[in-house]
Amino acid sequence: MIEGVWAAVPVKEFAGAKQRLASLLTPAQRQVLAAVMLEDVLAALVAAPLAGVMVNTLDPMAQALARRYGARIVTDDARGGHSGAVAAMAAIMAAEGVTGMLTCPGDIPAITAAEVAAVLDAHGAAPAFTIVAAHDARGSNAILLTPPDAMALRFGDDSFLPHLDAARVHGLTPCIGRADGIALDLDNPEDVRAFMAAPQARGTRAWGLLTEFLDAMR
Repeated sequence: MIEGVWAAVPVKEFAGAKQRLASLLTPAQRQVLAAVMLEDVLAALVAAPLAGVMVNTLDPMAQALARRYGARIVTDDARGGHSGAVAAMAAIMAAEGVTGMLTCPGDIPAITAAEVAAVLDAHGAAPAFTIVAAHDARGSNAILLTPPDAMALRFGDDSFLPHLDAARVHGLTPCIGRADGIALDLDNPEDVRAFMAAPQARGTRAWGLLTEFLDAMR
C-alpha cells in the first residue's frame, strides 16, 4: 500500500448548495444535507490509512467540521470551482513534498475507509494515476495522483473519460478502481433514488437525514 498520501476535499459554500435537488428539498434542507454528507466523507477519510486530510473551503460550517475531524483547512482558490480548489491543494502538497493526493468531493457519503484503502492498494509506482468513476460512469468521484501534481485535473459531469485521456497524454497508464460507496454521489433526484436504494448507503448520516426529509413529504 502506498504511504504518505493526503486526501484533498474541495467544499463549496453551503449557501445555495445542491440546487439540482430543488425539486426534492428546500434550500435549508439542502444546506443541512451538504454538511451531513461532508461529515460522512470526513469520518471515512480520517479512518483510512492516509497521512492527512486537507479541506479547501471558505464555508464556516465546513471549516468547523474539518477542525472537528482534525483536517487541515486551506482557502487557496476556494471559489475557483471544483477544479480550481483541487489544483490549489495539489500545488500546496507538491510544494511540501507530499507523496500523493487522493481527491474526492464532499458529496459521496457512502465512501468507506476500506474503499480508500483498496484504492491505495491498487495504485502503481509513481508517477501514477488511479480513478474511481461515479455510478453513472461519467463523473470522477476519486482520483489518486502520485505525485500530487502529476497532471492537471478538470472536473465536471462528464470528466471520467477526459481524465483517462489526459492521463495517457501525460504518460500515465490509468488504473480504474471500483468502489460502490465512492461511486454514489448526490447531485440530482436520480442520484438520490439510487443512493436510497443502495445497501452500502444505509447507516450513513446522509441516508438517515434523507429518510427523514422524504418521509416528511409523503
